[in-house]
Order: sequence, then structure tokens, then C-alpha cells
Amino acid sequence: MISIKSVMTDDHKKCDEIFTNAELQASKNEWEKAQLLLREFSDHILFHFDHEENILFAEFENMTGMKHGPTSMMRHEHEQMRELLGEMEQAINAHNQDRYLGLSETLLIFMQQHNIKEEQILYPMIDQECANKVEELTRNIINY
Repeated sequence: MISIKSVMTDDHKKCDEIFTNAELQASKNEWEKAQLLLREFSDHILFHFDHEENILFAEFENMTGMKHGPTSMMRHEHEQMRELLGEMEQAINAHNQDRYLGLSETLLIFMQQHNIKEEQILYPMIDQECANKVEELTRNIINY
């Protein structure tokens, strides 16, 4: 059975795979490949964030009335990750391997902690509140 948690967790894994490949290419000074992969990762994760914020979180907040709870914290963390991504793009464009890999490690740890909170706490809450809308709420992610 399809669930918010399963769809979004699978999407986390897709993002992680692209991220890891970009980091690998940067570690080998394969800058053109690394830049393309970072762009792919950035596009995917930003789409993921937008989907969460504008569709999943919005619906959850609408159903529960909770606008200053876990979704607020996740939005704040998304903003922090967007900032790190911008710094990573600058580092990769400058072919600054040390800076890029340092930022990459920071973002990886941040994403892992963030994803655990979403996968173990928030997604199950959204599944519970929005059980009758799962297909509607995941369609864009599944088709991305």
C-alpha cells in the first residue's frame, strides 16, 4: 500500500544517491561531472522541499491546525540546507575541493538528521491525518 512515508523516503534515497555521486566526482577532481550531478541533486532536492512545503505540509497544517509545530521546524531546516547548497555551488564552480567536500559533509549530516525526523515522526503523522489523500499528495513526487 502506498504511503506518504514510503514515497517520500524513496525520494530521499534518490536524492542521497545523486548527492553521493556528485561528492565522488568532486573528490576525483572531475569538475564537469561533479557540477552536472550537483545541479541534478539541487534541482531534485529543491523540488522535494517545495513539494513538502507547498503540498504535504500545507495539507497537514490545514487538517490539524498546527502551523507552528514540526512543519515549521522542517521549513527552517530546508532554508538552512538551501543556504548550504548555494555555498556548495560556489565552491564547485571555483573547483575548491576542500571547501566543497567540507560543505558536502556538513550537508550530508544535516540531511541525515533531517530525514530521520521526517521519516520517523512527520511522515507518519501526515499519513495518519491525510490517509484518504495519499495518491493526490504524492503524485508530483512519484512522477518527478
